[in-house]
Amino acid sequence: MSLDTIKPSPGFLEHLPVEYQDLVNHGQYGKQMKATDMGKFKELIEEHPMCAGCAMTLFIRLAFIALPCPEHSIMVGTAGCGRLAISQGNVPFIYGNYGDTNSTASGLKRALEIRFPNQKKDVIVMAGDGGLIDIGFQGLMHSWFRREKFTTIMLDNEVYGNTGGQESGMTVQGKVLKMAPRGKVNEKTDAMGLAKVAGVDYIARIVPTNPARVMRTIRRAILVAREIGSTYIQAYTSCNIEYSIPTPEVMKDAFDIEKERYGFEEIISDRAKEFLAEVEKKPKK
Repeated sequence: MSLDTIKPSPGFLEHLPVEYQDLVNHGQYGKQMKATDMGKFKELIEEHPMCAGCAMTLFIRLAFIALPCPEHSIMVGTAGCGRLAISQGNVPFIYGNYGDTNSTASGLKRALEIRFPNQKKDVIVMAGDGGLIDIGFQGLMHSWFRREKFTTIMLDNEVYGNTGGQESGMTVQGKVLKMAPRGKVNEKTDAMGLAKVAGVDYIARIVPTNPARVMRTIRRAILVAREIGSTYIQAYTSCNIEYSIPTPEVMKDAFDIEKERYGFEEIISDRAKEFLAEVEKKPKK
């Protein structure tokens, strides 16, 4: 994980596939891309096996573009739809077993700090709602209580979409699913509230309706985690298959849900605010 592992030896570039040459010559390494740049450079993730119209895929693409330093980043994930795309990206990916993503990320981050004391390495956990709030709950909470310096991104499609439609802790109360025919009994878990109680330094809830805001939020979370402490992003990424959302209606659903109950929210600790004010300060002209 450095730019040296991506660049081919002198004289070999021209013999590599065109896609790889494109990645080296027109990738995002060393640059800060904007959402409006999409389609004008070689993205870190392109081919993937996600369903047509999947909002989660759009969010994951934006997450990769938002990485402040992709050549010094590692993704950690687990079983679920998201890892099908995340593992295709040109960023090292560690597949944690169900339940241990945040434990894996904790050990990884600490090891990287010892191995590379002079180079900041960003660790990002990106997994589904079931993998984090149900099966991975213990590891998630303890990583927050320990103030581990990495970012956790929940791909909240409010269902176990990869296994046929079982309810998760993040499913909305009363929702009827293929594997929950009587409707969910309990309320949706307040993961944002749990993060706040645990003292997470940067917390955000977001829907992929505004690409620029999604990227800014992810960058903020990663930068705060790099220097200050744990960060958490909860992203609504609907499952158009399990919720029977027609493909042309996926983004309409995103806007509707954002308006009804998933509005953008940031909760930032005082020390994280101070840090962000400094790093986001515009240079004087």
